[in-house]
Amino acid sequence: MASLMNSEIEIQIRACEARLYSAMSASDVSELDMLIADDLLFVGPTGELATKAMDLEVHRTGGTKFHEFVPKELEIRVWSEDFVLTSAKIFLSGTYLGNAYAGDYRYMRVWRKDKKGWQIVGGSVIALG
Repeated sequence: MASLMNSEIEIQIRACEARLYSAMSASDVSELDMLIADDLLFVGPTGELATKAMDLEVHRTGGTKFHEFVPKELEIRVWSEDFVLTSAKIFLSGTYLGNAYAGDYRYMRVWRKDKKGWQIVGGSVIALG
């Protein structure tokens, strides 16, 4: 029974991650607003702490732009029916606050399910190699 529940949750999370990738690459602020919890804490690649408001603002103002967004792998760990950890490796190129970047990045995300559905409550990203 538990493995069936875990499989169903994995399918839901894969769909959420796909929605997130699409929203991030298009800077779709309304979709990002639905996928990100109001109480998000996110650690960026230089160690800075970001909130939902900060993340949405950088997309809204064009401070982040993706030229390439290529998911390479996704690992999912179902902790409970309400909490899931994901690790995604993604090749990214683009600009962030005027600075160009390109390379592989590792995202860690904590997804929480509540009355709004699955939302990201925590995460981090680091540049690989």
